[in-house]
Amino acid sequence: MQFITQKYLQRRTFLRGLSAAIALPYLDAMEPAGFLKRGVGLKAATGKKRLVAIESVHGAAGSNAWGASKYLWAPKGIGRDFTLNPDGALSPLEQYRKYLTIISNTDVRMAEAFEAPEIGGDHFRSSAVFLTQSHPKQTQGSDLYVGTSFDQIIAKKIAEDTPIPSMQLCIENLDQAGGCYYNYACAYTDTISWASPSEPLPMIRNPRVAFDMLFGAGASNEDRSMRRRENASILDWVTGEMATLKRSLGASDQRRVEQYLENIRELERRIQAVEAKNTSGEERALPEAPAGVPDSFAEHMQLMFDIQVLAFESDMTRVFSFKTGRDASSRAYPESGTNKGFHPASHHGGREAAVLEFNMINKYHVAMLPYFLDKLANTKDGDGSLLDTTTILYGSPMADGNLHNHRRCPLIVVSGDQNIAPGNAHLKAPDGTPMADVFLSLLHRFGVDNLHSFGDSMAPFALQLPTV
Repeated sequence: MQFITQKYLQRRTFLRGLSAAIALPYLDAMEPAGFLKRGVGLKAATGKKRLVAIESVHGAAGSNAWGASKYLWAPKGIGRDFTLNPDGALSPLEQYRKYLTIISNTDVRMAEAFEAPEIGGDHFRSSAVFLTQSHPKQTQGSDLYVGTSFDQIIAKKIAEDTPIPSMQLCIENLDQAGGCYYNYACAYTDTISWASPSEPLPMIRNPRVAFDMLFGAGASNEDRSMRRRENASILDWVTGEMATLKRSLGASDQRRVEQYLENIRELERRIQAVEAKNTSGEERALPEAPAGVPDSFAEHMQLMFDIQVLAFESDMTRVFSFKTGRDASSRAYPESGTNKGFHPASHHGGREAAVLEFNMINKYHVAMLPYFLDKLANTKDGDGSLLDTTTILYGSPMADGNLHNHRRCPLIVVSGDQNIAPGNAHLKAPDGTPMADVFLSLLHRFGVDNLHSFGDSMAPFALQLPTV
């Protein structure tokens, strides 16, 4: 394990114990002696591309005609010459402006009704369209058909050597079965990830389930239940291996491992605290939710973001899809400044005061991202940070939620990798540009070079500033 002996840790090293397997972050001791040079080799060894695709349902107030005129989403100014409206939904990202690429004026026409029986069913097909950019087959049976999703195509390219090719997370209840409304199967609403056109991937709502999936915490439900009853930690199961490992590491690696394990323990403590509160008999705001799901939206989002950071740091997976809401949900977000339910707020009728009220919710949702970005920026990855190699796609397959239309939909890319997106840029697409053009360009930038079309794409979108 030491450079003097010309031995080094394998990149895929786990601390193993009874029903637990904790992957390690990248350490100096994983550098082959005499092979990698600091600042060059180490960065190359750890610089894996990572993707988080986040869906925000119901569009945005800034996609309404009046909201657009007030720059509630897309800002005034093109290229680098733009100003984020302090009251607009994207203003919470001002501090990360150098990483932010706003792509406005793209359409998601595959979410529109093609035939008379599909009219009115926008809420029940839109989520299936977001990452596939394909039109779902209207059915309540098992003969589902839409398209392979953007995240899964990238996972096949960049995550083939990770223990978990991709993970799918969500915030709201998505466990319905069978048929929903307008003759669409609930699978179209319940997930944004499709392994194939007919294979929807289930999404995880409970942070406890995601945590246990990452760290192999218990071989059975009985094991996991026993550990929770005893309030024990998965770290207790790997104590022996942990001590042996630390003796073989240098001081900086020891500190790195200790901080990483403390982050795991802190996340576990927070999940345990949520479970204890939700099983105490106190009245819950979300009585139908599992015990591990916080009633607080912000707390739930932060737990899910922390899970993603740990998964990236340990290289357990490099691809996440994250569905932060459910179509037609009436959940309220009082911290946003309004108590109006989300779906009713989206049906603002074009009234200026109501559009601004919906914008408050949009802004509150975007304000969740800086927590994630801070964590990525402050987590070491080789000689840089996780943010340097992470791309976050955030958008909606709907535009004006009041009209249920899909023209000029909200879309941003936040990336520490300028080879993916330029950052500090507002790129306005020509009228009629499919959002699929942006996805196609991103696929190419993730190395999927053999794909010449995606969904209803017409041509790769120019994800760079025009040359003067």
